[in-house]
Amino acid sequence: MSENPDDERLEELREKKMEELRERQQGGGDAEAQQEAQQRAEAQQEAVLKQYLTDGARQRLNAVAMSKPEFGDKVKQQVAALAQSGRIQGQIDEDQMRDLLKELQPDQQSFDIRRR
Repeated sequence: MSENPDDERLEELREKKMEELRERQQGGGDAEAQQEAQQRAEAQQEAVLKQYLTDGARQRLNAVAMSKPEFGDKVKQQVAALAQSGRIQGQIDEDQMRDLLKELQPDQQSFDIRRR
């Protein structure tokens, strides 16, 4: 006699589930590759920052990154871009970092309240 229809259905479901798991594993490999590439890029960026920033400038940048992570990342990217383009001569000290932070800081809106 032939197999029970429930057994056939169960086997189909198992095959579909195995196929889904294989697809997830392949997708996970891509995610791992992307994560590794991101880690390498971050390590390269940190190396550039260590090379072109003095200790004081690096401390100031880390303080900014702790309070405003998005802005800190933006400044790090800007410094790395300047270094890669060759527009940095020597190292950036704390005063130059302060000036760079002021330039890159988004304009803050002021609210003037007038009473009549």
